[in-house]
Amino acid sequence: MSSGMTVTSLHLVGADQLKKRWGWFLAMGILLVLLGIVAFGFSILTTIISVIVFGWLMIIGGVLQAIHAFGCRQWGGFFIDLLAGILYLVVGFLIVANPGVSAVALTLLIAMFLFLGGIFRIVVALSVRFHNQLWLVLHGIINVALGILIWQQWPLSGLWVIGLFVGIDMLFNGWSLIMLGLAAKNLRTE
Repeated sequence: MSSGMTVTSLHLVGADQLKKRWGWFLAMGILLVLLGIVAFGFSILTTIISVIVFGWLMIIGGVLQAIHAFGCRQWGGFFIDLLAGILYLVVGFLIVANPGVSAVALTLLIAMFLFLGGIFRIVVALSVRFHNQLWLVLHGIINVALGILIWQQWPLSGLWVIGLFVGIDMLFNGWSLIMLGLAAKNLRTE
């Protein structure tokens, strides 16, 4: 290295900002934990709201893609671009118009994804030797079990699973930010 340049460890990049704003991380973490608890308590409402938001995102994406297609009419992929935009619009409107049915259908897809993804992880872990492969087997077993549990309760599970998953994500994200904020409070930024 040339003189005058110092090497900073990657884990210290931005540490001074982190230490200054540790309270914001803590507050955001607490807020997310509280929102996660609310999402647990109102998992059906959380599911419906999540599905409606997803539908509106598809509608907005469809409108933007259709506008894009008309902006590039001379392009050879105009019709594919336009049809994709129309498909987004139609599916988005169907989701917004029928959020309960959409949640049930999405939950079945989630159950299938968890089950098949778990089987894949188990097969890979048992057929390819690598260090700590037990964790991949365990991950696969948990995914298979979750997929089966969701599927056994389906279609009823379609009303609460998405909200439960949103709540779990918020809780873990919030807890991570709380721990980061508390650690940042005592951080040395040398």
